[in-house]
Amino acid sequence: MSQNTKTLVVHHGKSRGHTKISWLDSYHTFSFGNFYDPNYMGFRSLRVINDDTVVPGAGFGTHGHRDMEILTYVLSGALEHKDSLGTGSVIRPGDAQIMSAGTGITHSEYNHSQTEPVHFLQIWMLPNQQGLKPRYEQKNFSAEEKRGKLRLIAAKDARDGAVKVYQDLDLYASILEKGDVVNFSVKSDRYAWLHVAQGVATVNGKELTAGDAVQVSGEETLEISTNASGEILLFDLA
Repeated sequence: MSQNTKTLVVHHGKSRGHTKISWLDSYHTFSFGNFYDPNYMGFRSLRVINDDTVVPGAGFGTHGHRDMEILTYVLSGALEHKDSLGTGSVIRPGDAQIMSAGTGITHSEYNHSQTEPVHFLQIWMLPNQQGLKPRYEQKNFSAEEKRGKLRLIAAKDARDGAVKVYQDLDLYASILEKGDVVNFSVKSDRYAWLHVAQGVATVNGKELTAGDAVQVSGEETLEISTNASGEILLFDLA
């Protein structure tokens, strides 16, 4: 199930939980819904990474959350969002949408298209404080900003135009083509989680495919490349 080195563990996508119903095909990196594994309850402040595909015109009806940072990252298609703050938006590839549930928020998410599926990642992160005022933020990061490099898209200090998240973490996105190599150094007092969102990626000589992930505990230098094409998300965590 996992391959261990001194600080690096590979988690294979085939080990994820899976929910498939008429309108939703969802893979769960960590325990979620009917999928429960005490060994996969999250990693550091990461609590949920769901890889969702929703059929045209369908979606999640209005439901509530509390005390959670919820980030949505669309890979293909478009996702329509409405919430109790009065926000109405369409999330498209390249957008990073963050919702702080705080003291309580309700929202709905539907496929914006009547003809094409929508494929997206929904990521839940534990906040660094309870009882926050609910909020919503959405920004676009072009493919060019991420091509062959790590682009910061979420951070506790919202630097470099990233969306703000109430947790000590930095989230980077990268789109890689054959020949691209990016490096990232994890500090000795930090942790990292690298998720392959699409395509393939090679991390320190280990070839990974969509849904696979790498968990890093402690000091490690990551060399990330691909022999074809791929898109990754990299979390630098406290």
